[in-house]
Amino acid sequence: MIDLDWIRRLIDMVDGSGIDSLEISRFGTRVRIAKSPPVTVSAAAGAASPSAMPAAPPGPAPAQPAAAAAPEPAAAEEPDSGLVEVHSPMVGTFYRAPAPDAPPYVEPGDRVEKGQTVCILEAMKLMNELEAEVSGTVREICVENSDPVEFGQVLFRIDPS
Repeated sequence: MIDLDWIRRLIDMVDGSGIDSLEISRFGTRVRIAKSPPVTVSAAAGAASPSAMPAAPPGPAPAQPAAAAAPEPAAAEEPDSGLVEVHSPMVGTFYRAPAPDAPPYVEPGDRVEKGQTVCILEAMKLMNELEAEVSGTVREICVENSDPVEFGQVLFRIDPS
């Protein structure tokens, strides 16, 4: 049986702290509390799908903090350069290729089409493919392979012309 008061206290502690999520296993029950809204991305081949994740325990839904209501960063055009920035939709680890021995998805100077996979972001052992939101030429890759990335961090700059 789950102690709802214990869960409410955990939610309050996470909400009042600087952490984004907390996961606890206790007496055979696993509880995960996260401030960030879930991100919809396609899972890379061989990765567990979100539907394979255990469901949250029954109980009251935590109130969404104000920060979670902010829209997900998307491609945003730089007014002075004309380049479109591709931002990270989540906290995770940036990978340029689908495997360590595979060639990178894109290199500077490569032409990409909207919907084409440009990298993988690993978050909580899930490999999430990030797709180009615009067609154009990759002008800059702003992150090194296997570097940690933050929510909203610029990953690529694409010239849409």
